[in-house]
Amino acid sequence: MSDRSLFLYALCGSQRRVSTSRRLLEALRDHAPESISIEICDLIGDLPIFNPDDEGERTPADVIAMAEKIRAADGLIVSCPEYAHGIPGGFKNALDWLVSRDEVPFKPLMFAHASHRGDLVLALLTDVLSTMSLHIVEEAFLRLPLAGKTDEAQAALVDEAAQDGVLRTSLERFRRAIEERAG
Repeated sequence: MSDRSLFLYALCGSQRRVSTSRRLLEALRDHAPESISIEICDLIGDLPIFNPDDEGERTPADVIAMAEKIRAADGLIVSCPEYAHGIPGGFKNALDWLVSRDEVPFKPLMFAHASHRGDLVLALLTDVLSTMSLHIVEEAFLRLPLAGKTDEAQAALVDEAAQDGVLRTSLERFRRAIEERAG
């Protein structure tokens, strides 16, 4: 393993503060190896509705701030629930703001999925993010079925995954893929 520090930027598809997707991202952040720092994006819910007329010099400050964090990141983590068989509107809006920008192409990305279901949203996100030229690192995929469980059961699952090394293993696989791509 490398001693180089990695900065990962996490994008949450749910804007609820107590969502299971956010809880999984927080668990990854809190149990990451010391050489990996994870910041969870808190800007998605504040973004205006995407309008191509507002790109360029008129790009909103929150979009610029999110894009700068993405540029600085060695990789992205996405955790997203499935809403009505699709990508939540606010999250899709955030992705739309990034489509024509140069921060995302070829950026490594790992999925962290907080449900035992929701494969449709994973397929939709894979299609959208691949179209945006992100590099999805399949071997780093993490599924921890928190959805539908009580807070206590969620906490127990997170603790068990941390103790068993599941969280760390996904992050280390992601690190290896990032380092191999960097050459």
